[in-house]
Amino acid sequence: MLTALHYSFMQNALAAGVLAGIACGVVGTYVVVRKMVFVSGGISHTTFGGIGLAYLLGFNPLLGALLFAIGAALTMGHVTRRTKLSEDTGIGVLWAAGMALGVIFVGLSSGYAPDLFSYLFGNILTVQRNELLMMLVLDGVIVGTVLALYKELLAVSFDEEFARVQGIPVDRLQLVLLGLIALTIVTVIKVVGIVLVIALLTIPPAIARQYTKSLSGMMRLAAVIGVSLAILGIALSYLLNLASGATIILLGCAALAVVLLAQKLREISAD
Repeated sequence: MLTALHYSFMQNALAAGVLAGIACGVVGTYVVVRKMVFVSGGISHTTFGGIGLAYLLGFNPLLGALLFAIGAALTMGHVTRRTKLSEDTGIGVLWAAGMALGVIFVGLSSGYAPDLFSYLFGNILTVQRNELLMMLVLDGVIVGTVLALYKELLAVSFDEEFARVQGIPVDRLQLVLLGLIALTIVTVIKVVGIVLVIALLTIPPAIARQYTKSLSGMMRLAAVIGVSLAILGIALSYLLNLASGATIILLGCAALAVVLLAQKLREISAD
């Protein structure tokens, strides 16, 4: 394993894992606390339309994913608050529309899209330097925004009605939060893929929530867990010749199961 670190693709993979873990730890905390897992799934699947458009027009698929992710986030925010359409219905429609557009765009593009599978299920070993730079910029925007709006987002996360009474612009902050989810999804796509991104957004915060009660503490611990899962998953996938994204997620599921089982055993022994 140590000899593999001499290869640039492995160095890129580890760096991508660290960046993805940080983003998922920070934004995933809001996703878990505000119960926005289905929203995150809708945004992530909508990005497939942007990836398909990028293949059709010949530009970076991650840029296409970014455009569609932000568009989906803003659309969800406006449609669910300004129309009679329920949130889950709106998310379901956007989810299906994004995937359908992706299929159409890929079908219209000439030739074969060899790395399309990596965007669906992730392949962290294929992350390029330019994609790593984009992930770094997105991480900076995510962390910077959360630091700047931490108190406001904290108020909205735990008591939305009280936040409104205090004059906090709840609707605008909701759009900001949706935007942060969109940026995080784009950051994580090459790591675990569109299909599995929900798991990496929710598993580290879900584990962290068992050991801390503060939002900031949950974010920090979730980021550490996310980075650890990514690095261990990369190592296991390399040693066992397994799909990297699936290995990271299964490792996270196993870790969450162990944590919940340990807590249940402690409760039984305490009784």
